[in-house]
Amino acid sequence: MDKTKSTPAMPVLFVGHGSPMNAIEDNLFSRKWKQIGEELPRPSTILCISAHWETNGTFVTAMPYPETIHDFGGFPCELFKVQYPAPGNPALAASIQEEIKQYPVELNTDWGLDHGSWSILRHIYPAADIPVLELSIDYTRGMQYHYDLAKELAFLRRRGVLIVGSGNMVHNLRLIHMKSIEGFNEPYGYDWALEMNDVFKRKIRSADHQALIDYPSLSKAAKLAIPTPDHYIPLLYALSLQEKKDDIEFFNDQALAGSLTMTSVIIRQ
Repeated sequence: MDKTKSTPAMPVLFVGHGSPMNAIEDNLFSRKWKQIGEELPRPSTILCISAHWETNGTFVTAMPYPETIHDFGGFPCELFKVQYPAPGNPALAASIQEEIKQYPVELNTDWGLDHGSWSILRHIYPAADIPVLELSIDYTRGMQYHYDLAKELAFLRRRGVLIVGSGNMVHNLRLIHMKSIEGFNEPYGYDWALEMNDVFKRKIRSADHQALIDYPSLSKAAKLAIPTPDHYIPLLYALSLQEKKDDIEFFNDQALAGSLTMTSVIIRQ
């Protein structure tokens, strides 16, 4: 039986993850993540494309029990104590490697779950009882490569897999300005950050994916909004999986600390 015809397509998420502290804080963003977890159909597995796993080549985690990676510094001890003990799914990892024909995907047993994944998943699925894989970002490749590779992941939507891109549309940590003790999550944005956030949303709504692949040509503000592409690329993975009958919904649409936006997307039928 052809599983792709018998199973409805799972939604796809792009989540602006922001500060690692969102993993342990009860705030606007974490509450929305919790709400989404309560609303989404339960996936068989989660595949996360995190801005925080960049590699030379493309890899997918294939261990039975991925470790929780604390890939940051300067945060409270409470954050370093967090564990997200979700199992892996080595069989699905092997299936991904086999079924992606256009590009080589290697199996990895050394990585785990970085904070781009677990900081949001511990709110969406707090029981940590759904298997989680990560797919790495090949930093040697351009935007079109990532968009095209994501197309080959489309079969997973009809196998009950929730695909999650985790990054930020606007992400310039060098220009962050915290005006008060509210700190990193203080809600305001520079003019150029708000401009680019609006441009991105317009292009996403109109499904103008080629413009988003060629984002530097969208505006002069693009170089400020995306000084490096690591946090932007997960958005392309999510958008590439959009089908004609899918709806687009934005959530957590907020600029923070001047130069970062938490704007996130649900793609679903």
